[in-house]
Amino acid sequence: LGNEDDERRASAGDEGDDGEELFGDQMERDYRPIPQLDTYEGEGLDESSRADYDAIPIEQRLAAEEEMRRRDRAERRAAASQGRMRRGLLYDESDEEDDESEQPPARRRRLMASQHRDHDEAPDEDLPEAIENLEDMKGHSVKEWVSLAGPRLEIKSRFRLFLKTYVDVNGQSVYREKIRQMVESNKQSLVVNYNVLASNCQVLAFLPEAPTEMLKIFDEAAWEVVLGLYPKYSRIHNHVYIRIAELPLMEDLRSLRQLHLNQLIRTFGVITTTTSVLPQLNMIKFDCPKCGFILGPFYQDQSQEIKPGSCPECQSNGPFEINMEQTLYQNFQRVTIQESPGKVAAGRLPRSKETILLADLVDSCKPGDEIELTGIYLNNYDGSLNMANGFPVFATIIEANYVTKKDDKLAVGSLTDEDQRQIFALAKDQHVAERIVASIAPSIYGHNPIKRAIALALFGGEAKDPGGKHQVRGDINVLVCGDPGTAKSQFLKYVEKTAPRVVFTTGQGASAVGLNAFVQRSPVTREWTLEAGALVLADKGVCLIDEFDKMNDQDRTSIHEAMEQQSISISKAGIVTSLQARCSILAAANPIGGRYDPTMTFSDNVNLTEPILSRFDVLCVVRDTVDAVEDERLARFVVNSHVRHHPRKDDDNGGDGESQPPDEDEPLRVGSGGPEKIPQDLLKKYIYAKEKVHPKLHRMDQDK
Repeated sequence: LGNEDDERRASAGDEGDDGEELFGDQMERDYRPIPQLDTYEGEGLDESSRADYDAIPIEQRLAAEEEMRRRDRAERRAAASQGRMRRGLLYDESDEEDDESEQPPARRRRLMASQHRDHDEAPDEDLPEAIENLEDMKGHSVKEWVSLAGPRLEIKSRFRLFLKTYVDVNGQSVYREKIRQMVESNKQSLVVNYNVLASNCQVLAFLPEAPTEMLKIFDEAAWEVVLGLYPKYSRIHNHVYIRIAELPLMEDLRSLRQLHLNQLIRTFGVITTTTSVLPQLNMIKFDCPKCGFILGPFYQDQSQEIKPGSCPECQSNGPFEINMEQTLYQNFQRVTIQESPGKVAAGRLPRSKETILLADLVDSCKPGDEIELTGIYLNNYDGSLNMANGFPVFATIIEANYVTKKDDKLAVGSLTDEDQRQIFALAKDQHVAERIVASIAPSIYGHNPIKRAIALALFGGEAKDPGGKHQVRGDINVLVCGDPGTAKSQFLKYVEKTAPRVVFTTGQGASAVGLNAFVQRSPVTREWTLEAGALVLADKGVCLIDEFDKMNDQDRTSIHEAMEQQSISISKAGIVTSLQARCSILAAANPIGGRYDPTMTFSDNVNLTEPILSRFDVLCVVRDTVDAVEDERLARFVVNSHVRHHPRKDDDNGGDGESQPPDEDEPLRVGSGGPEKIPQDLLKKYIYAKEKVHPKLHRMDQDK
């Protein structure tokens, strides 16, 4: 080796500063034989056993080499299965691939699948290290940290793993089932429980501090999971939205401050106004009018308008036109949420807040609905606000992420299997009608005919459309008239708390437009819009009208069409339409002079015209008669009811017989012994289940 180095240095000196010439006349000189260099050094060679190796035939040598290769492959596989070394890291896999090519195709596919699975699961082994690195934000804010590529990729992979692997107590994959239900319904929203997410992926708990960036990451990860399970779902939708439910802290609209800006909040209230659904720019492309070049895409956000600088083709500064064909839009709706009347402090006026609904959240609520809202509290520039208060003042809005109706009246959004079994068992009871009547307003003594009429109105009849020529209503209208102090208004209040869909109004405060529909100018578009009244809002429900006799004759005649044809025709401000009002009307009225006169007819006792009386199917008269025995039983019932429901009732004070439920009054209700009452929760669900039943009149029933 030393001689060769000398020759190279000598040749380098001959070349001078021009360097060594590798290709030229002297190229063959490098391949001349040098005997002193063409021999192996003796150090490290076992000359004693060389003769033994030379005597081995070539077939045995090949078999031994194959055996050694097989042994090395087995060791590498064992090391890879234990996570010590990834396959192919130190050794060439060409021999292994040659060996695998000789295997059957099915076995080869299984082996390749196991290799990819080992490779994909390798990063999960460093999970604790990733959590420590992700929590250490290196001086960045949460918003800046989750915007970086490394943390963004880690959060995305963690959330994707959470959707795939989270199981409930029964070992069932929760979100795979939710994704299946979402795909079956062709929806775009996947609801994720925040508490479950925070308990299984603790680092994702800083979602409320940077909701905009985190939700984008969640949406991308969920879309990848959905496409992995259902690859062809991209033909229906091109995006999936993660909806965050059950945020722990509930905020009042009155308590929102600067602290909550750009954070995820959860609040509640009543929807007062909604706009129509409008298209909003999502992904924009512009046309250059000078050269025809298409600029973009630009992604529009809620804060400011996107404007391109110059055309990269002709360097023109515009103006540019929006390419309507290639621009993508999304649904947009603006609603106003107001504080619930029961939550406002005494002497305060309820406050309201503008809310933006995007994508598939539009039309998820209507005016009058009490909702719970999870969204991002944002601020935007408002020119009129700055003119009035001085610059810089910003208006605040809530960009909704998840909307759910707060249904306190009837928790039957999804009937469980146990509820269905109870409903079917109740339907098979032969005395179910008497039990329902006895369960209507159990705190009101007597009045069984009125309770039976209310039960008929709650369950209703079956609408018929013979031959498609004219429609016959199936809802039952009830008018209760009688002496004052006979619990007429209490019956209406009970129905308001029991029926699935109820609108309550009074005759003194109701007008014709308030009952039917009215036209107002939209504050956003400044166009005339149609707003629904009480009868329209109570569609497929019950409309309660108290003090029906106090209404004006002009207002009372406006509900004639709604009570019989169950529709309301409107022709105002250039709007000509017909609205559905398929509801039962339950009204209460006082007789002329304050007390009912049994010597006169019903129409003479009530200040109502004959056309309006003919539209009521059931007329109930309540009289306060003088009966000492009945009055004593009524007084005992009222006293016992007050004792049982007293907020400070103690078990020691309820020892006497009168404080217990009055069994002696039960026979007075229906029949001897009185039927067993139905629990109020089950009664609500039983009334709700009437929508699934459509009885028919058979020949046997007609013969009866």
